[in-house]
Amino acid sequence: MTESSLIIAVPSKGRLQENAAAFFARAGLVFTQSRGARDYRGTLAGVPNVEVAFLSASEIVTRLATGAAHLGITGEDLIREQISDADAAVEILTPLGFGNANVVVAVPQAWIDVRTMADLDEVAADIRARHGYKMRVATKYVNLTRRFFAEKGIADYRIVESLGATEGAPGAGSAELIVDITTTGATLAANALKVLDDGVILRSEANLVASVRAPWSPAAREAASAVLARIAAEEEARTSREIRAALDPDRASGLAGILEDFGATLPFGEPEGRETVIHCKASRVFEIVAGLQNLGARNVTVRAFDYLFRPTNALTERLLRRLG
Repeated sequence: MTESSLIIAVPSKGRLQENAAAFFARAGLVFTQSRGARDYRGTLAGVPNVEVAFLSASEIVTRLATGAAHLGITGEDLIREQISDADAAVEILTPLGFGNANVVVAVPQAWIDVRTMADLDEVAADIRARHGYKMRVATKYVNLTRRFFAEKGIADYRIVESLGATEGAPGAGSAELIVDITTTGATLAANALKVLDDGVILRSEANLVASVRAPWSPAAREAASAVLARIAAEEEARTSREIRAALDPDRASGLAGILEDFGATLPFGEPEGRETVIHCKASRVFEIVAGLQNLGARNVTVRAFDYLFRPTNALTERLLRRLG
């Protein structure tokens, strides 16, 4: 590896690492660790000038914020919590479909009259009048909480930073309410808590994130373009289909309307002879097939792809545009 290598930071353990490895593998990008699973440095098989760093979730965000990693897989909740100027420091390239969790405001179920953030003003005033202290909010998400409460006009509270199981704080008497992550809500319910109707601060999931502050050498940009092209080709293939049909050339004029109506294309140009080849979104296949059959098409076949490389892809364009 050289100083100009592309550095990709990925989770070092658990389900997130498994999902990250599977995400890259679908794009033909396989992690290699020369000294086995305990090696915290690796490469991508067959892709030169790439170093994979296996790190904790928090450290991945720190590396992206400081520019010590070019790309990373991490949750948007951590990005927004740990980086005060997140939009200036990083570019979120694409969501990955795993690691889903919502950051929410949750209060005791016994507070039957408290349903929205606006109701917390009355709660805060009552706590101050009865007990002489500010309403306490237990959370690990200090910055997200402060920003959200400010947006909602809630000021009379104090944050109790949580070091353990945040959802247990109200039951233990160390806080009145919490801000925490939840996936199914089962843990909150088990602790007799409910999410406020307008209390979802952020709907988060794992994302592929680029650091704007990293040293983007020509070699790093080239490696990133190669990696992102594969990722985009796998995603394009997963959501696209190819339709082939035998169509009388005299009826081919009707194709234009079908292509326009369903956002399909003729990847190889106008059909020559009787074979017509169409690329389309997987969700529009049956509508297009029906349209072709109405034109008298025969022997219509549909197939999926392993990879579909376009002349350009949105991921690379988004990164290069942000880097200038």
